[in-house]
Amino acid sequence: MIKPTSSTTDHLVDPRPILERAIATGGVVIAGVRPEQLTDPTPCTDMNVRVLVGHLVGVLDRVAALGNGEDPFAVTETPVPDDRWADAWTESGRRAASAWSDDAVLGRPMALPWIEGSGAEVLTSYFSELTVHTWDLATATGQRPDWDETVVAAALEARKILPAENRLALYEEISTAMGLDEVAVPFAEAVPVPDDAPGIERLVAWNGRNPRR
Repeated sequence: MIKPTSSTTDHLVDPRPILERAIATGGVVIAGVRPEQLTDPTPCTDMNVRVLVGHLVGVLDRVAALGNGEDPFAVTETPVPDDRWADAWTESGRRAASAWSDDAVLGRPMALPWIEGSGAEVLTSYFSELTVHTWDLATATGQRPDWDETVVAAALEARKILPAENRLALYEEISTAMGLDEVAVPFAEAVPVPDDAPGIERLVAWNGRNPRR
């Protein structure tokens, strides 16, 4: 489990504006999904487009649960009619923003199987998942959004949560802590890319995607 060294939020950048920007980019990509693409495969190999959009909405619902002091793993990914994905994303984004609107939540101690720290630190850990899965969706549906460099930079900072290699051991530990019968492996081993590659390519490559395939 990663344990950030900061003991207060005084030295942390408020992650909430970055969350809002990540949500905005995700909204653009979700709105660009065409109905005939919903069964197409994605770089997240166990999800098609429809399942991936549902998972992204579920990530925001887990972020909201954390802010509300609830168990994020009790959140279920509720089926949404195919013509309401954009609305579902907007609604989940509003719930997440509302749950974190009180400054006190940023300093509240929180823990997940892979990180423990202040609310601000734990919230920051979600930037990578949101951004990488938004890239998955954009890639699967042929979109080239304008990536928000502030969000990408924050997500790159959070990548230390994943080890550089032997990630299966981490996922086995997390799955055991969550009481899962099967080991979920959402991000494969890091893929090498040039150091001067765009930030979004370095981010998704670190998370096991090949951005140049």
